[in-house]
Amino acid sequence: MSAAEVDLEFENDLGVDLSGIPSSYTINIPSIPKISVGLDPLTINPLTINPLDVTVRPLDLTVRIREFPSIRAHLPANFTLGFGLLGYEVLCIRLCGEAQVITEPYDPNPCEDCGDDRRRDQPELTKNRPKAAVVK
Repeated sequence: MSAAEVDLEFENDLGVDLSGIPSSYTINIPSIPKISVGLDPLTINPLTINPLDVTVRPLDLTVRIREFPSIRAHLPANFTLGFGLLGYEVLCIRLCGEAQVITEPYDPNPCEDCGDDRRRDQPELTKNRPKAAVVK
């Protein structure tokens, strides 16, 4: 048997009468009921497996890509090549920038033009290219 006592005091009057709430509680379990666990007898019947007749026919599956989608994807690139000795970095070369994956017909943007004169001599390669803006 255990008992708990609670003592509550409030500094301000809340206008609530707490006199009917008990301050001690008793929890009592006089007896625990008997629990019995049993297992019925098990019967295992023999299992007969008949051989299966399985026929495998060849499957012809062809997957093709009719056309690559025309995309120009920009990929950030950060490459590090280094040499360390006993856990300390001795030499390190870092290359960073941007790589591109281009599956569309290549027509450089104005900022990608590096002054290649051969492209200027072939107007069919530059017909759709926007003109670069000149700032004065």
